[in-house]
Amino acid sequence: MIVLLILLFAGFAQAQAPASPQPPAAPAAPTAYLIGPQDVLSVTVYGEADLTKGGITVDADGTFDFPLIGRVQAGGRTVRQIEADIKTRLGASYLRDPSVTVEVVKFRSQTVYVTGQVRNPGKFTLSGDASIMTVLAEAGSVTAEAGSYVVITHAHATSADGEDGQMRVSRRDLETGRAQNVRLQDGDTIFVPRAETFFVTGFVRQPGSFVLDGDVTVLQAISLAGGPTERAAMNRVKIRRIVNGETQDVKVKLTDLVQPNDTIIVPQRIL
Repeated sequence: MIVLLILLFAGFAQAQAPASPQPPAAPAAPTAYLIGPQDVLSVTVYGEADLTKGGITVDADGTFDFPLIGRVQAGGRTVRQIEADIKTRLGASYLRDPSVTVEVVKFRSQTVYVTGQVRNPGKFTLSGDASIMTVLAEAGSVTAEAGSYVVITHAHATSADGEDGQMRVSRRDLETGRAQNVRLQDGDTIFVPRAETFFVTGFVRQPGSFVLDGDVTVLQAISLAGGPTERAAMNRVKIRRIVNGETQDVKVKLTDLVQPNDTIIVPQRIL
């Protein structure tokens, strides 16, 4: 019985003993962001106060100086790559299995430009793994006159771009959050064009100008104008359209798609 009590007490004491300290979990970092000159970093080597440094500004050549190991390449690398480099070099000669964390304290190196139909167009600094939605929010979001898409022109073309180095993102994808994964690069230009419009005139209830948001059929366009009146001749609807610089009247079906600057004419029914 005494032996059993001793064993139980020993197990209880072991369970109550404080666990040996462990390195803190590394904070979430923008893993895809590539460090550049003038970015400010913080490097933490757990348990090594002399090797924990804040306010490290990346030099113009993309490097910075670090104790014991000298110059560290940061330009064009992610924080994870820099962590791995420092850990490998410290572990090779100075420390046993060091725990290294690198954070970006200030983002200064990479900028993008936002133009067109936004409330605050201008130059913006990329903060981490910034998406197009983040940058447009900083630009005050799009105005009511904005079109149904935005155009990203990459300074350095990617495989997702067209031949002109441009990428289109629909406004609907922006509004639903599906564009969250569209990442930006240093030097990108985001252009938000003015909305394309068409006109509906004749025997409709609310003639006027309307925004062409995606694919719109002739029938849908007439519905946007309040629908036809009782005197409308829906079988003789036509579109006045500019073709090769000349204005032409084009006979259309109600299922045909409307083009920018079209004028849909709903004539009077012959009595």
